[in-house]
Amino acid sequence: MVGADNGPLATIVIPVLNDAAALAAALAALPGDPAAEIVVVDGSQPDDPAMDALRTRYPYVVWLRSAPGRGLQMNEGARCARGRWLVFLHADTRLGADWLDALRRVDGQPAVVGGSFRFVLDSPARPARWIERGVWFRVRLFNLPYGDQALFARRTVFHDLGGYRELPLMEDVDFVRRLRQRGRLAHLEVPAITSARRWQRDGWLRRMLENWVLILLYFAGQPPELLARRYHRQIAAEGRRGEAARPVQQ
Repeated sequence: MVGADNGPLATIVIPVLNDAAALAAALAALPGDPAAEIVVVDGSQPDDPAMDALRTRYPYVVWLRSAPGRGLQMNEGARCARGRWLVFLHADTRLGADWLDALRRVDGQPAVVGGSFRFVLDSPARPARWIERGVWFRVRLFNLPYGDQALFARRTVFHDLGGYRELPLMEDVDFVRRLRQRGRLAHLEVPAITSARRWQRDGWLRRMLENWVLILLYFAGQPPELLARRYHRQIAAEGRRGEAARPVQQ
């Protein structure tokens, strides 16, 4: 597959883990266009009726299975991709309608090796706008988009870099830091509309501050394995708080 130039313009690689509802929304927003190949890499348990229904509804999608792990799943999808560009789309993110036209314009710029789309949260809440503005400044000031912005890369460059490192956390930051050493990143204005459920679950300020702490610890040299344990402990604690606050059903 690597090095072939007669395939589609782009391959969208979607890693999914026990999230058929989010995947359904992501697939519904994508065009049935021969210029865009879609590869879904499922790391969840087999025989999920919801996933089986999606396979039936979208027969043109390439469906793969792998062990769980976002970096591992994205690498698995990239291995079978035919597009000149790889677009890595989280299952809870939807691309804006003009994404393919925007990528066509980038395709004619040889200096561009990859990039991202504009981060948007699917919530009308005011804190969502603050977070979007903060992401906009981070990307412009530090040239550092995250994975929930639908990162994209030229397929040849992706494979030359060895793809994603299979880290338990920060695989997107690690990849972007290596990718921008190979050329220019283009940050497109087409939205990547991401579910706000993590912020709503954890609290807007708490989730924002925790994200900042994690990235600062990562740049300070903290191993991703330790950061992943911290992150999942915090998720579990928020879940327990949510259960405690839920009224008892009579």
